[in-house]
Amino acid sequence: MDYIWSILPSLLDGLKMTFGVFGLTLLGSLPLGMVVAAALRSDLDVLRGIMNVYIWIMRGTPLLLQIVFVYYGLSLAQIATFPRFEAAVLTFILNYAAYFAEIFRGGFQGISQGQYEGAKVLGFSPFQTFKLIILPQVTKAVMPAIGNEVVNLVKDSSLVYVIGLGDLMRAGNIAAARDVTLMPYILVGILYLGLTAVATIVMRQIEHRLNYYR
Repeated sequence: MDYIWSILPSLLDGLKMTFGVFGLTLLGSLPLGMVVAAALRSDLDVLRGIMNVYIWIMRGTPLLLQIVFVYYGLSLAQIATFPRFEAAVLTFILNYAAYFAEIFRGGFQGISQGQYEGAKVLGFSPFQTFKLIILPQVTKAVMPAIGNEVVNLVKDSSLVYVIGLGDLMRAGNIAAARDVTLMPYILVGILYLGLTAVATIVMRQIEHRLNYYR
């Protein structure tokens, strides 16, 4: 127990970094995913083509490779240089926005054209139609899929170790290498299990609250 208490502060410090990446990714990727999903429904072939290529690249290449490319590749190519944390968050937002865009796209496809036409007959503006009729239905329909991605994000946040960020996984690696023991990894696993459990409970509560839209 003494050993656990001795390494716990460093693990909790790493947990703060994990929370930061997780929270900022959700704040950025959810609205961006909605925008991309709306662009996929555009009448402009060029815009739809660009969005489809973006989604294809983000979903077709490993997130780990994307992190390395944004942090190291763009700097070596003298295109842009980002600090470690900003590079990680930017990559996570771009990656998860692509997945959320596909989820939202599926939700939009579930809305019948008749609802759009009915709202127009009632005198609703496009913004009112989206806010009052479309968005509530889409949100409820896609929430289970979003919940799965939120849980995945908790685990994927450990990938930031590759560019040297002091997250929970990196703190465990350092302690395990220094003390030649698996105990830090066990504690890291327990903390990740706790985080995913909390995320699952929160998302299920949100789904339950959205049931009034039925």
